Amino acid sequence: MERFINLTEENLADEHLSCIIRSKKGHPGVDAKRQWLAERLKEGHVFRKLDEKATVFIEYAPLETAWTPVVGDNYLYLYCLWVDSGHKGKGYGRALMEYCLADARRQGRSGVCMLGAQKQRSWLSDQKFARKFGFEVADRTEDGYELLALSFDGTTPAFAPAAKRQQIDSQELTIYYDWQCPYVARAVERVKQYCAENGVLLKLELVDTLQKAKELPGVFNNWGVFYKGRFETVNLLDAAYLQRILKK
Repeated sequence: MERFINLTEENLADEHLSCIIRSKKGHPGVDAKRQWLAERLKEGHVFRKLDEKATVFIEYAPLETAWTPVVGDNYLYLYCLWVDSGHKGKGYGRALMEYCLADARRQGRSGVCMLGAQKQRSWLSDQKFARKFGFEVADRTEDGYELLALSFDGTTPAFAPAAKRQQIDSQELTIYYDWQCPYVARAVERVKQYCAENGVLLKLELVDTLQKAKELPGVFNNWGVFYKGRFETVNLLDAAYLQRILKK
């Protein structure tokens, strides 16, 4: 098994953020992610990665300080577990998940939770893989998103009440986002360009505090899209996906 390392305040500036290592040039998303992580690491946020240039990592945080509209006592929230196709079948995903679960037990946590859906969706961690470890549905929204949890003590977390509404008053294309994912910066620019070129009204809402994240009007891992007042997706958008939403 290859060696894994955790990002720290001391090595953050020098280590690759492995989900964006394909970029050889400077990348605004990487800079934004580093700045975001610099604050989150102080709160117990964990970013653990394979110690090589590979997209193999896990990212999680105490639920109390996780930027997601999920509430519960003493849980960890798993943002992302990603093993690229070239590294599958080597046990890396299992090793990372087992590390997270062991860390939760070491901290005396009540369990670990993560965002899922009735049908697997892009930009969400593999929920079938999580279920192999005992994750079960703890809460769900009417449009098919689920909160998966592995409870150690019988308690369960839940979506915040506002998140389960999955609705806003505005009819404009509205996107809530933060800098947890380095791909967000590129997605924001793509959406802005498309909307400017096609005369689409766009409202971008930067989630820049924990309070805003906990009070969001829909499920959120780092990105949430609304159109005509209804929640659409947590997926980052390309032009084709955006066109499908705007045709509704």
